[in-house]
Amino acid sequence: MYYIQETDKPKMLDKLFNIIQLEGDKLILPVSQEEKIESKKAEKLASKTKKILDKAISKRIIISQKIQEQEEYTNLLHSYDFDIIQGRWLFEVLSCQALEYLLEKKNRKKEETKITILVNELSENMLANLKILVKEYKRVNIVTNHIEKFRKIEKQILEQEGIMIMVGNNKKKGLSRSDLILNVDFPAELINQYNIYENANIINLRGNVKIGKKRFNGVNINDYEITFENTDGFDYDKETKYKKHEIYEGRINKKQPYQEIIKQLKKDKVKITQLRGKNTNI
Repeated sequence: MYYIQETDKPKMLDKLFNIIQLEGDKLILPVSQEEKIESKKAEKLASKTKKILDKAISKRIIISQKIQEQEEYTNLLHSYDFDIIQGRWLFEVLSCQALEYLLEKKNRKKEETKITILVNELSENMLANLKILVKEYKRVNIVTNHIEKFRKIEKQILEQEGIMIMVGNNKKKGLSRSDLILNVDFPAELINQYNIYENANIINLRGNVKIGKKRFNGVNINDYEITFENTDGFDYDKETKYKKHEIYEGRINKKQPYQEIIKQLKKDKVKITQLRGKNTNI
């Protein structure tokens, strides 16, 4: 895995010829923290980044927080189909903890709270989390475009856990009374087709979802941060320039069974420390 970051003081020749320094597992761009990469420079740097990574064994990369702000450069990296770690897989695994964290900050109890889950494709990890949620919350509703598929899941959970969940897709009523919403995979254009309760608390596991409703005055979470132990191999740059949840996701074997992943999280004492919205941090 490689880390891509800015430099504190770019050398003149590096800036002039767009030279990327390779130091261990870090690609250091000739760009300062304050600098905005122009289009031509973004293309050249992205092309040179691709040449370096094409020769590398690993195509997994993590991009520093400052370089993530350089949209033209990062969009080009996405177009090259590299495995860019963004912490979204980990956010899904931690979705139960994220909900618990939010309710704790809101001084609310799980067993008194109804939750609505927006989902069209359910991963094995999210299915495992769903089985936990139905036991802990007052009621769980699922809003989906694939009602028949989720009817089978509804039946499976009822048979295994003896707990009923509600499955539907009513755009007028499905979210109009939901004050706690876990958005697994609805993009902005889809979720904004629904009537959304104006004071809803929404956690978007895939991120970058803007609620376009004029009357919406709730909490809309698109990002998060964690702490964890077992930071062997970290250096100062990784501690300060990168998001910890992206670093941690990069270290996890995603092919493990769900229970093994949870064991690893507990062993490393992974905890959510912040939920982040556009204008709100909790």
